[in-house]
Amino acid sequence: MPPLVVFALGVLGAAVLARWCVKEVQRVNAELDEMRAKASVEPHDRTVMPKLKPDPKTGEYRPG
Repeated sequence: MPPLVVFALGVLGAAVLARWCVKEVQRVNAELDEMRAKASVEPHDRTVMPKLKPDPKTGEYRPG
């Protein structure tokens, strides 16, 4: 095969691969954006959560 034909096929293959990569990245980013929109942070009720108190022996805070 002439070198020009081989070069042209290589360029064509690289263009197809680059286009596929761009589409795949856009698809994955769209999925991530959709998941981020669904996962909203809900506020926690602080009265239900246990309080932390210092342990007199170790000085570390523990639920108490």
